[in-house]
Amino acid sequence: MEEHTPSRQDSDARKRHRAKRRIILRRYRYVSLSRRVWMRRAVFIAGALFVGLTAVGFAQISNDAQDVYSAILKRSPFLPLFLTPLGFAALAFATARWFPAAAGSGIPQVIAARKSSDYTHRSALLGWQTTIAKIVMTALALVVGASVGREGPTVQVGASVMFAVATVAGLGRQNGFVLAGSAAGIAAAFNAPIAGILFAIEELAKAFAGRINDIVIGSVVIAGAVSWLILGNYNYFGEVTTNVVSGKDWLAVPICAVFGGVLGGLFSMSLVTISRKPFGIIAILKRHPIVFAGLCGLLVAVLSIATAGYASGNGYAETRASLVYGQAMPWWYGLAKLGSTLLSSASGIPGGLFSPSLAVGAGIGSMITPIFTFADPRAFMLLMTVGYFAGVVQAPLTAVVIVMEMTSDKNMVIPLMATALFAASLSRLIGSEPLYHALARGYYASAFRIHGTPDVSSAPKSVR
Repeated sequence: MEEHTPSRQDSDARKRHRAKRRIILRRYRYVSLSRRVWMRRAVFIAGALFVGLTAVGFAQISNDAQDVYSAILKRSPFLPLFLTPLGFAALAFATARWFPAAAGSGIPQVIAARKSSDYTHRSALLGWQTTIAKIVMTALALVVGASVGREGPTVQVGASVMFAVATVAGLGRQNGFVLAGSAAGIAAAFNAPIAGILFAIEELAKAFAGRINDIVIGSVVIAGAVSWLILGNYNYFGEVTTNVVSGKDWLAVPICAVFGGVLGGLFSMSLVTISRKPFGIIAILKRHPIVFAGLCGLLVAVLSIATAGYASGNGYAETRASLVYGQAMPWWYGLAKLGSTLLSSASGIPGGLFSPSLAVGAGIGSMITPIFTFADPRAFMLLMTVGYFAGVVQAPLTAVVIVMEMTSDKNMVIPLMATALFAASLSRLIGSEPLYHALARGYYASAFRIHGTPDVSSAPKSVR
């Protein structure tokens, strides 16, 4: 039998294979033992824990603040005519004078901070002063009757907390922590971990990747676990059981997509126009931002009194009652809530529009159910909720997942997806640029100026 003698080519191939294996092993040992790698892991674990705790505390403060306004309205029904405009004016003044980065929902600031490579600029948008101001002033906005939520602000708070922990560790220049913190914030705010990941990818990063960064998933898991341990494994709105069965039921999908997409697109376009491109009487009033905020507050107070408080607050209780129990809302609720949310958001005071937008969607759904009686009213309200929300933010997958996780309704996956995609497409015909990205332009380094911006010389050496 002829003995096989290895050729020189085979020998060279084996040498190359051994050399490649040695390189891989060295890299693996470096990654496993690298102090910097373990520092990053420690930062996102600690940061995510703090994000979860902060989100839970923020939720409790916001709930208490809304209870205070309800008590005020019950005791003195006309007091909001003075309290709300004065509160709006005071909050707008404090925001413009001392905390300009705390205005609005906070998501545009996170988008701008994530895109920025300037430590000073990022510190101005996500500094600890801004974080404290955001929590306190959002709560005060609820106390005076604004139609705002704390879920959007939790995104900025989450990003700020993670940024602070990263800066202490000397990793403040890495914007992956900003993305991870914001995703953890949305997960803890809604107890919706998958929605947190999707929101980070679809809305904040505006890109899809084949491999989701471990830091984002890990932060979402940890922050969500903290919320779960403290508040329990709850559904944000409770468990909703409804379904779209027959072909006639499916007609609810295009109806809700059209109503939700058009109204959501008009809301988004109106808010961007008032905030960035005002014209006519609004442009004149915007030259006096404190007066403009006071007028917005007065109109919100009128809507609140006329609707017995329905137009104020985050709308959580009303949305839950409609989706879980099928309770019909007053026919005017959705439109009144839309108006008060637009006025609150345009006034320049801190506060988000996630929860109010979900309430508007449910309200519009309740309004049209007496007209379209062929489907379960809860199905209409659920589809309209996701359609309107997708129309406002133009992030259909996030809208679907966030509503699914908040209601634990797996029967409606396909109808919800169809409604959200159609609604978002219609909204893009009205305004091509998504709401938060359009508003983020005012916070880019080239446009955003702030007094008392932290000096970069005070930053850790690794971020100079």
